[in-house]
Amino acid sequence: MDASTPLTNTDIVRTGFADCRAADAVAQLVEALGTDPLSLVILFVSPQTDLPAFVTSVERHFSGTQVVGCTTAGELGETGYSENDIVAIGLPAAHFGVRCLFIDDLHDIRAQDRITTMIHNRNELAKDHPRWASEFAFLMVDGLSTREDALAADLAMGLGPVPLFGGSAGDGEAFGQTHVFFDGAFHSNAAVLIQARTNCPVHVFKVDHLQPTTRRMVVTGADPAKRLVQEINAEPAAREYARLLGKDPEQLSTFTFAAHPVVVRIGDQTHVRSIQKVADNGDLVFFSAIDEGVVLTLAEPDDMVAHLDRELATLSKQRPPAMILGCDCLLRRVEATQKQITGDISRVLAKHRVVGFSTYGEQVNSMHVNQTFTGVAIYPPQDR
Repeated sequence: MDASTPLTNTDIVRTGFADCRAADAVAQLVEALGTDPLSLVILFVSPQTDLPAFVTSVERHFSGTQVVGCTTAGELGETGYSENDIVAIGLPAAHFGVRCLFIDDLHDIRAQDRITTMIHNRNELAKDHPRWASEFAFLMVDGLSTREDALAADLAMGLGPVPLFGGSAGDGEAFGQTHVFFDGAFHSNAAVLIQARTNCPVHVFKVDHLQPTTRRMVVTGADPAKRLVQEINAEPAAREYARLLGKDPEQLSTFTFAAHPVVVRIGDQTHVRSIQKVADNGDLVFFSAIDEGVVLTLAEPDDMVAHLDRELATLSKQRPPAMILGCDCLLRRVEATQKQITGDISRVLAKHRVVGFSTYGEQVNSMHVNQTFTGVAIYPPQDR
């Protein structure tokens, strides 16, 4: 099986896809996931879904199976980018042991309590599956909470060497309300952390196609709690950002921010700090943490299609993964739409068997980032 083999269900990871508007959408997913015992079902749910009816249907069809999930800014389905879908991923009990931690109030994370719970969960998974050597953690979090930065940093302390990746729940491009799903209900201002142990080799990764330029700016006025930048280079933020781009401040748009993001350097790596919008007073609203004194570097995009294909191909150098569970930033989708390359990106995602969702932000280890693709490649066990 080569890297271009279409995604099909195997006994390693199960997948299902359904139109969220179909009356029997959940029933379709159950049928697609099969009858093998599942440790966990993860659902990525279009914001166009009738959520109350969906909850009722999940209770009826998934009785006895643990189900978690979140709403999306678009789905990554069997043919790449999709909308108005529900994507299901089933982790068979024959290959995955999981523990789920629900955080019901992101303004009261109680880091020490969470760390104790995560350590306990990891020890229990090791006791239950002593021969399984691979671990990863997957986070889904309210994408409008503005708490992802603090959450990722706190959770990392309890995960130790276990790699974390994740995505912020979305609401299409409406930015109205986002939800995570846990224990039969949708929740806002909340998060779900999945800790997994498996006999499948795994590789957690992050990629972005942005190249830093030599144009830098300093944040000289900010409200970190609200992710607001009021001044850049001691000038009104939106006006100065536009000046550096040679653009009219009145014409700044989501596409401008996707095409001209800014990055920060931490250690030997750069991380994207994407702009969400211009506030009415000319402040810049960011998707992630920002503070006074931070040096921002303008970045320019590489060829998105070629870059993504090249980066995902590296995950198949030894052998192709059974599946890649991916979290892809909404701003990448916006850029692809504006450049009319969504079809090309979709073909790359399908070629490399990527399933997941478009996000309002991504997490990798202790960091919350933007305009990034994070995920885990899951490989068949070595004895296959």
